[in-house]
Amino acid sequence: MLYPLKFKPILKDKIWGGNKLKNIFGKEAQTDKLGESWELSGYEGDESVVTNGFLAGNNLTELIEIYMGDLLGDKLYDEYGLSFPLLFKLIDANENLSIQVHPGDEIAAERHNSYGKTEMWYVVDADKGAELIIGFMKDCTRDEYLDALEDDKVETLLQKVPVTKGDVFFIPAGLVHAIGKSVVVAEIQQSSDITYRIYDYKRTDAQGHQRELHTEQALDVINFSASKEPKTSYKAQWNEITLLIECEYFTTNLIRLDAAMTRNYGPMDSFVTYMCLEGNMVIECNGEKTVVNKGDTVLIPACIEELGLIPETAVTLLEVYVS
Repeated sequence: MLYPLKFKPILKDKIWGGNKLKNIFGKEAQTDKLGESWELSGYEGDESVVTNGFLAGNNLTELIEIYMGDLLGDKLYDEYGLSFPLLFKLIDANENLSIQVHPGDEIAAERHNSYGKTEMWYVVDADKGAELIIGFMKDCTRDEYLDALEDDKVETLLQKVPVTKGDVFFIPAGLVHAIGKSVVVAEIQQSSDITYRIYDYKRTDAQGHQRELHTEQALDVINFSASKEPKTSYKAQWNEITLLIECEYFTTNLIRLDAAMTRNYGPMDSFVTYMCLEGNMVIECNGEKTVVNKGDTVLIPACIEELGLIPETAVTLLEVYVS
């Protein structure tokens, strides 16, 4: 019988990474440049491996091959086959990330045989004065953009948004964006690693080389319209389900708990994922208990219809599924 599944994080050092994923979540960083922890991934070459129960040691793709719709949901298995449709990350931007954009499904399939990349961010931590870049301040033409890029002034066209813990942003394919320094986010995205880097502050690597830019590829991907109301508005209540983002690729709810809650997923026909961003809890399911600590990401197979969430301390969860 399938059960709530926990996975070994896939840790990735980045030129802009830091030590907050270690300090906040206890990730086992080997350097002070840990930029990303891939919490749950079926991306080829980076498949997450189960750490709990009798399926420990199996990766996510192997589980889908064996359990099919019982794991993903019948509709999702019919659509995605052995591909897990989403990718869950924790990201620490100790320095500004490159300004970038992602293609949608059509261009990603045509150019890269990949899914597109629509994503969302939940701000886990942010220093005072921290910012994100989210789209253009006003409508922009292709020529205005290219001129600004040539003059090293592309930042003057872009919208910088101050951020604090708990802020939420939806980043559809085509929206120019960047995580600013001193920001930690939980990222939920389509299972894709296609990024077009349009500006990188002229940074160099250890060999003195600037990272590649993808100016031409980005041109027919970028949405040049002004980005209005970039921050998602929501009001969370304790022990209630708060909708944050609902799109064709995923639905994300915020759950803040200081009392037990029962969740019934019977009619849903989708896996559910919990990212535990604060606190510790136990998931009770089919008479068994799964301990969940801050920083854990747990996959609930689609065949599990009901479970209990029992906080041991006040808990903040992102609950994600495919509608």
